[in-house]
Amino acid sequence: MSVPTIFTQDLIETFREALESLDRIRLEAVFQRAISSATPLEVVEKLVVPALEQIGQRWDEGQIALSQIYMSGRLCEDLVEQALPPGAPERNHLPKLAIVVLNDYHMLGKRIVCSVMRASGFEIADYGRMDVAELVERIVIDKLQILLISVLMLPSALKIRELRDALDARGVRIKILVGGAPFQFDPQLWREVGADAMGLSATDAVATVQHWAGDMA
Repeated sequence: MSVPTIFTQDLIETFREALESLDRIRLEAVFQRAISSATPLEVVEKLVVPALEQIGQRWDEGQIALSQIYMSGRLCEDLVEQALPPGAPERNHLPKLAIVVLNDYHMLGKRIVCSVMRASGFEIADYGRMDVAELVERIVIDKLQILLISVLMLPSALKIRELRDALDARGVRIKILVGGAPFQFDPQLWREVGADAMGLSATDAVATVQHWAGDMA
């Protein structure tokens, strides 16, 4: 089935501009126009995700504030959950995933990634803040397939090795995606702590999880 031609670059940029300016009326108008011509999942993949990717790129270039990324994610999250609510059949093929802060007190990065993931059509559990032992048990109980970990401080990043070793000892196979300042300062750190990948931004996280989800389907 071909993707409707409604998803032009002009439409994506209009949607992105409405997000950046927090123009809810314009945003909903563009979203509803797209929904009238395509399935909710197509709208997420061909309109919402590209717009969020543009916003992430503009933040990298210093053109917008971090708060705009956060609010864009929240606005999209609300729109997507109306059109593609949790439990919708279109979401059934997605892997079980969660996000957590590990022995750290930095929550903004987690909140941004969580919102952008949900806005991109993923159901993601927010585990909040946990220590290693508590997290291992939760992963086992929930039969998690993918775990995202957001960290700010190096000691928290190093705890991921302890987590991976504990999961290996239990025979738990899970993909771990990490992000945060320590991994930007040391591009090889994610390998050293036993993660499967590292993301520099929320949209990096979306791309990585989409790739893994395709492999797990």
